[in-house]
Amino acid sequence: MALQPVLVVDFGAQYAQLIARRVRELGFYSELVPHHFTAAQLMAKNPTAIIFSGGPASVYEPGSPNISAEIFDQGVPIFGICYGFQLIAQQLTGEVAKTGISEYGATKVKIDSSSVLFKQLPENYQVWMSHGDAVVAAPAGFKVTASTEVTKVAAFENLDRKIAGVQFHPEVVHGEYGLDVLRNFLSNIAKLTPNWSADQVLEDAIAKVKSQVGSGRAIVGLSGGVDSAVAAAIVQRAIGDQLTAVFVDHGLLRTGEREQVELDFVAATGIKLVVVDAKEQFLAALAGVTDPEQKRKIIGAQFIRVFETAAAQLQAAAPTVIDFLVQGTLYPDVVESGGGASAATIKSHHNVGGLPDDMQFKLVEPLNTLFKDEVRNLGGLLGLPTKIISRHPFPGPGLAIRIVGAIDQSRLEILRAADLIAREELTAAGLDSQVWQFPVVLLADVRSVGVQGDGRTYGHPIVLRPVSSEDAMTADWSKLPYELLAKISSRITNEVSSVNRVVLDITSKPPGTIEWE
Repeated sequence: MALQPVLVVDFGAQYAQLIARRVRELGFYSELVPHHFTAAQLMAKNPTAIIFSGGPASVYEPGSPNISAEIFDQGVPIFGICYGFQLIAQQLTGEVAKTGISEYGATKVKIDSSSVLFKQLPENYQVWMSHGDAVVAAPAGFKVTASTEVTKVAAFENLDRKIAGVQFHPEVVHGEYGLDVLRNFLSNIAKLTPNWSADQVLEDAIAKVKSQVGSGRAIVGLSGGVDSAVAAAIVQRAIGDQLTAVFVDHGLLRTGEREQVELDFVAATGIKLVVVDAKEQFLAALAGVTDPEQKRKIIGAQFIRVFETAAAQLQAAAPTVIDFLVQGTLYPDVVESGGGASAATIKSHHNVGGLPDDMQFKLVEPLNTLFKDEVRNLGGLLGLPTKIISRHPFPGPGLAIRIVGAIDQSRLEILRAADLIAREELTAAGLDSQVWQFPVVLLADVRSVGVQGDGRTYGHPIVLRPVSSEDAMTADWSKLPYELLAKISSRITNEVSSVNRVVLDITSKPPGTIEWE
């Protein structure tokens, strides 16, 4: 029997899925749905509660995202965040207006201590605001429960109707007590009981794969990363020897990654592994290409062509058709590739927006509704070794999107050498666990003047991009010790030819993405 979800209605917020992730953290199953769903479509999912996300529009503008007014008459608890909060006010005879005063970032909020939404929270604490419009009058029957210096209606609730909302963003980590607010809504206003756990996720994922693949055969593309490793382990648990792993060495790997897959993963799982050397094929297809979107699409297409060839060879050895391709696609990959209801395409991921139209495989993606932390938890339940589960994420397109400019063997060797130094020194300093990811980027089409060996040089800059994050949807640059950064810089400029400058990227996400391309 399908679990009843807490539905998160996406009104175009790039990070609407973070709300769904937070709800799952609290132990409640959640799904993200588009705002154009009718009340009947929403109710067909048998929701236990509905949360309206934020969004960039103004509720009073023509054509702005809306929701069927019928949903308020279904008796389902509803919670609104930012735009969703304003939408509740507008739909239920409150008033929303542009006041001329905006709030962005950390803001102090004062709460009504009798509020159920803010039960057991301090009367004053810091929240995260991002709005230009404001609710200037709450709907009839609603109690105003929070305010800021400039926003008089920062939260409201109606306990009889089980409807509440907040102007701020409780889903982001920048504010205080966000999870407490969400928990108070789900447990104390909506009166829900937790129904979601890692064990349940794993059980459901295995069952879905068994149902989808049946007696068929599948191949899985291993990359050496945690996503493809966990996807492979789930599918192997579901269909056993019907699965064969294919590792494609596309020539865009970091030092030691092929060996890690061939030794560590096979040793942990006993999976059947085929290694395909496709360096020449990928580099030929990428020759002269500088546009990052084109790189991703080329790499996605080449992966499929390689998998098709590998599948044909496996079928020739044992003539049973291989219909299925397993991929470690995560939910953030889907969203950033334009999979959100109204979200912009930030970049096409090679395994989502980069797949060719004539692909013959049926995709098996057991992780495509999950976040990275959920995937790591599943890896632990599956018994994968810590060195795989805790490995820093590495993009499927590999070093191709860490070279800003055209790709060739010489540039790849420069970047590999610099990347290895950065990873070695981070590990030696014992700081691997404090960094989510550590991209090292080669600005291949940029040159700068330097002095090395008492002579003038005209070399490439290397960019260090260490970031800290919980989920890759938001991130901040990692404040690594200056001594460590200095050592990495010194080693790179002394040991890597053609590099005479090392710079540090201190941009958060947003506005920057984690990868440069």
